[in-house]
Formats: sequence, C-alpha cells, structure tokens
Amino acid sequence: MFFLKIRDGRLKKAMDEEAAEFTSSVEFDKYIFEADVKCNIAHTLMLKEEKIIDEEIADKILEALFKLAEEGYNSLNFNPADEDIHIAIENYVIKSVGVYVAGFMHTAKSRNDQVATDLRLSLRTKINEIQINILDFIKGLIELAIEHKHTIFVGYTHLQHGQPITFAHHLMAYAHSLKRDYERLADSHKRVNLNPLGSGALATTTFPINRELTTKLLGFDNYLENSMDGVSSRDFIIETISDLAILSSNLCKIGEELILWSSYEFRLVEIADEFSSTSSIMPQKKNPDVAELVRGKSSIVTGELMTMLMILKGIPYTYNRDLQEINPHLWNVIENIEAILNITSKMTLSINFKKERAMELVYENFATATDLADLMVKEKKIPFRTAHQIVGRIVNEVNSNNLNFNDIDSEFVDRIAIEIIEKPLYLSNDSMKKALDPIENVKSRKVLGGPSPEMVDLSIKNMQKFLEKEYKNKT
Repeated sequence: MFFLKIRDGRLKKAMDEEAAEFTSSVEFDKYIFEADVKCNIAHTLMLKEEKIIDEEIADKILEALFKLAEEGYNSLNFNPADEDIHIAIENYVIKSVGVYVAGFMHTAKSRNDQVATDLRLSLRTKINEIQINILDFIKGLIELAIEHKHTIFVGYTHLQHGQPITFAHHLMAYAHSLKRDYERLADSHKRVNLNPLGSGALATTTFPINRELTTKLLGFDNYLENSMDGVSSRDFIIETISDLAILSSNLCKIGEELILWSSYEFRLVEIADEFSSTSSIMPQKKNPDVAELVRGKSSIVTGELMTMLMILKGIPYTYNRDLQEINPHLWNVIENIEAILNITSKMTLSINFKKERAMELVYENFATATDLADLMVKEKKIPFRTAHQIVGRIVNEVNSNNLNFNDIDSEFVDRIAIEIIEKPLYLSNDSMKKALDPIENVKSRKVLGGPSPEMVDLSIKNMQKFLEKEYKNKT
C-alpha cells in the first residue's frame, strides 16, 4: 500500500523512532479530525470553483472526503511514519482515488494554515457547546430560584452572618456570574471565528485562490488579513482558555459553598446521594466528594492556561513546532471544563435546601443589625456612623448578657444612646420590631438588584428574556 512520505524529497533517512514518537501529534489530532475534513472539502471546492484544479479531479477528491466524513476517525490508517492527521487523511484519499489525483488536494495549502484553521473550527464548536451548557445551568437555577423567592436565608461576608436575603437571591448570584461567563465566551468567539486558510506556510500562494469563498464555506465571519499572523496566532486559544479559567473559578465557588452548607455545622443543604459518597470506615458519613473534586479539578484549567502562556511567550514569527504543544493542553482544558460544568449543574440542581435551618440561622446572630442603625438614621436624623456605634454597643450588651434581639426594646436602646450621644432616641417598639424582623427586612429591600421577592422576580424575568434570546441564537 502506498503511504505519502513527504520526507523523501529533502531528507535521506527516516526519522529516528524515538524522535518520531516525540514529535507525533496523532494522539491529540482526533480532536480536529472533523474540522480537518471540512477544511479539505472547503479548500477543494474553492480550487474547483476557481479552476485551479480540474473539475473531474476535484470531484473525485471530494467524493473520498465525504466518504471519510461518514466513516469517521476510526477509518483512518495511521502509519508509524505519519506525522499527523493531515497526512493520515491525505493517505486515505490516496487509497480511495490514487496518488496522482489525491496529490492535487494539497495545492495552494500548507499544513501550517490548515492546522490553524482546524483549531479555530474545532474550538468554535466547543465554545458553542459550552455556552449551551451554561444556558441550561442558568435555566435550572432560575427554576430553583422561583421555588425559593420567599425562602429567608442569611447572606455572608467573611464567612460571617451578614444580612438577611432569600435563597433565590443567592441562586441568582450564581446565574449572573454564569451569564458573564457566557458573554465572555461570546466575545472571544468573535476572534476565534476568523479564517486563516489561504495563509499558506506563511506568505500565502501564487495560485489565484478565493479566500472569501472558503471563509463563507467554513462559516467564518471574516478572514485573517495577515498571512504571518494567520499561521502563527494562538492568542485566540489563550483568550478562550482565560474565559474558561474564570468559569472554572465560578463553578469552584459553587462547589465550595455546597461543601460548607452540607456540613453538620451549617446543615443548610443536603446533596443528593448520586453526588455523594461514604467513608470506608465511618458508616455515618455522607461526603461531598463530587463537590470536592469540582474544587480540585478547577485548578487544572488555570494550570494549563499558565503552561500555554509559557509555551507561546518565546516563539518567534511564524510557525514553529512548539505551537503543536499547545494542543494537548487545550483539549485537556476543554474535557475538564465540560465535565466540571455538567457535574456542577446536576449536583447543584439536585440539592435539598433546609428552609427551617436557614430561618433558624437568620434569627441567631444579629443579621438585621444594619437595619436597626438605618432606622435611627431615617427616624432620628443622626449620622450613620453614630448609629453604627450605638448598634455595635447594643450587640456587645446582648452578647455579654446572653440575650437576643427579641429582648431589645426602646428603653434598652435609649440607655445605650444616652451613653454615646447623651440623649435618648425614643424609637417606637413597633418600628424596631419591624426593622429587626428578617422577613420584613428582606421585603423592604426593593432597590434594583435587591433581595426582596419583587426585585428577585424582576431579575428572574430579565434573565429569562436573556435565555430566550440566546437559545434562539444557538439554534
């Protein structure tokens, strides 16, 4: 059987076996197989259209390529001498139509612009798939948030009780961070979706090729206007992986909160059994292993990003073989982020949120203290910093005497106020009770972006409009 041996023209000896293995990219070329076939089809159609190669020859090449697209990657026969998938595909065409006819397929094309095109096509597809998965996760979060618009929850700062919110408000925080992840990928997609095909090895070609046609055939937005940049640029990969590193960080935060909330100390959520494990020795344990692995695996994306930056930083223009080393790290990121995103979505949407425990916590640790200070500012026109000092002293007194906010009345407040501002405030017990009630507290936060049910409902409706628009864009 004939195998294409591009070394035979210039080099007298076969490559050392270890050197061949060292330089081979075959293991990771499977990720660009479909893109490479599409690239060859588009290029051959263009050669035919522009009458650069004979129509009958072009049709035979195209017939072989379409057959390969149907048969798939496993139909390729990788000879040990093959350097990459491009030669393997060319050998497939040679086997189908003969070496003479197949030899025209590579007219006016280099492996340099071909692999650059393949990477952009493949990454474009993966971006779209990841974006759809993000939309699906947001949709699930919205559905969960609708169930919990009135579920009182305590918001944290510094991992300490902050202020009352709703669980829906917290879930929508996740949704909004994911929306930005989606939008970052959409923006990067603009720079990914540019056509390098026609750049040749680095200086285009003397053949009268039609780059506008291949751009249209391959669904690119435009072609890259500099051939040197076309074959050597990989910043579109770095930009996309940067986006995915941020996404992995956001997913890691969700995983970390589920780990904390499912602990006995919090007891706020129960993660479904399908996303938990038990101890090999302690039978009572229900461990959040999946969430822990989300936390651990998210570091892979950031680590690979740093590796790719280090590979690229010292490479001169134009194509250098170092660029091949980007590919394994790219596909490792893609595989990991797809797994992290999908499992985080399933796990998060499976949780059982403990409403009673959430309400218990929100009453325990002065989460409404800020509103007592705000009440003093609103009704008595004192500076907030002064009100802050008074309420801070009240909290100290309550803690020292083992009391809670239910024990505070107007007389209690006036005693502290006299110590600090030398006069009573005369707040009504009714207004104080309302300010200190977590449920009323949340209802009153009707500022745009706030946790009141009305504002959360507005946030949900706006997010639903976003989803409807973007789902349509993806179909």
